[in-house]
Amino acid sequence: MDWFINAFRQHPELAIFMTIALGFFIGKFRYKNFSLGSVTSVLLVGVIVGQMNIDISNDLKQIFFLIFLFSVGYSVGPQFFNSLRKSGIPQLIFTTLIVGLGLAVTWLLAKMMGYNAGQAAGLLAGAQTISAVIGVGADTINSLSISDAAKQNMVTAIPVCYAVTYLFGTIGSAVILAQIGPFFWGGIRKVKKECRDLEEKLGVGSQDTPAIISPFSSIVFRAYSINPDSLAIDKNAKELEDHFMEKGHHIYVERFRKKGTHDVNMVQEDYRFQPHDDIVLQGRGEFVITEMKEIGKEVFDRNLLDFKVDNTKVLVVNKKVAGKTFRELSHKDYKLKVSVQKVTRGGIELPLYAHNILHRGDMVYLIGLKTDVDKAVKLIGYPDIETESTDMISVGLGILLGGLLGVLAFHAGKVELSLSTSGGTLIAGLFFGWLRSKHPTFARVPEPALWLMTTLGLNAFIAVVGITAAPGFVEGFKEVGVMLFVIGALATTVPLILGMILARFVFKFHPGVGLGCCCGARTTTAGLPAVEDALESKLPALGYTVTYAVGNTLFIIAGIIIVFLM
Repeated sequence: MDWFINAFRQHPELAIFMTIALGFFIGKFRYKNFSLGSVTSVLLVGVIVGQMNIDISNDLKQIFFLIFLFSVGYSVGPQFFNSLRKSGIPQLIFTTLIVGLGLAVTWLLAKMMGYNAGQAAGLLAGAQTISAVIGVGADTINSLSISDAAKQNMVTAIPVCYAVTYLFGTIGSAVILAQIGPFFWGGIRKVKKECRDLEEKLGVGSQDTPAIISPFSSIVFRAYSINPDSLAIDKNAKELEDHFMEKGHHIYVERFRKKGTHDVNMVQEDYRFQPHDDIVLQGRGEFVITEMKEIGKEVFDRNLLDFKVDNTKVLVVNKKVAGKTFRELSHKDYKLKVSVQKVTRGGIELPLYAHNILHRGDMVYLIGLKTDVDKAVKLIGYPDIETESTDMISVGLGILLGGLLGVLAFHAGKVELSLSTSGGTLIAGLFFGWLRSKHPTFARVPEPALWLMTTLGLNAFIAVVGITAAPGFVEGFKEVGVMLFVIGALATTVPLILGMILARFVFKFHPGVGLGCCCGARTTTAGLPAVEDALESKLPALGYTVTYAVGNTLFIIAGIIIVFLM
């Protein structure tokens, strides 16, 4: 045991990775819907590991934290700036009010309980489920003109208060939003019905399937032998597709084979189908199966159906596509035979409805023949080509410029005000992420690399926080007492209840979208699936993406503000 302790003291980097590994292992365990989660588990493991009195440089902690903040800003940048447009203004204002309520309620409770700035920052971080406040709060405290001992006492209190309040902040938020939230709109049955009604208006179940994309069901490729009495006889591919279109069915002829031959051909405009020719149809499964009785007998032929289908991710950049709904695009004469598997916005998968609006920076996952996919990519934007390469020049430059921005300070009386390197790096990440959506070749960070930067950056930072805070963790917990859990529950619940009242009676959001806005504005990722399960609808995701981007940013800045308020 002595050998291990000495090894960790001499090589603290090993203690960090052990803490991350054990934290993620513990975070995987669940009891029903309860889980500590990776961040809280890593923090608690760090506190235990830190009992070995391991000395870790504060600079190492800050490096990890800046990487995390830049990646967070980068991932939500497009949605953050989209919120500044006219269509996003209501959600922007709503999120600002929610963050303001969370900050105000937390500050008032902290004042009432006589907490110091560190305890208040930890309360905000845990109750509002925004782990990044641990870092920005500590940075802001370290910039204050107070004694080093006072700074250390406050900084140590942040993870203590975070650990005590985060569990209810996460689980309580999900339960309140999913189980209590619907009652603000008339009860769960009424909300479910309103969600179904809106889904129908947005195109769920509609036969008006987009011509460019087919989001409502799986696209199939089926082969048929044309019967002697088939409606396809003496029609070319265009005429047969027009016949299907008159019924509202987007079905396309992809390939054909003449009777008595073995050669499979691509569609020819001048060829008219004859009895016993074989054709391959592409379209929504239910439509193709419905039409087969008028075409002929289905055949299973490897030569007909053995062809490559291309899967491509494309970043929405084209101004002619951004701001358009899937239905609007379907009425353009693009003659594309591709399907959309999914669309993500800021890493969040959106429900695919005919009246969904595409935003610049969305990632569209296409599937179809390569020639058609290439045409669709050219129309929509820029292909997200699979690569392992990250533009480290942009990452390094972004963190540098953001840090320099945060270092700038001005004085208000005796108080020195600044964004700190943390706040500046977050803003740089937002800006670089937004520029990437405008200029796809700039600041390229592949999704796997972004995930690693976010996950490793945050959890390595939290591991160092836990290890370094360990000596004073128990004393800090004794100082705040068990009452902190109750205070944390109030700091979580009160802003949520007030937020749902605002969403229902002031902003008059649709219940599904409104509850999604509440989840996003409160940055509670656990709340979104809980609300979607309760409503049996994916509508809440439509209100989540913009509010999450804005809420994530403003709550981190709130971590700076609460220190100055205290």
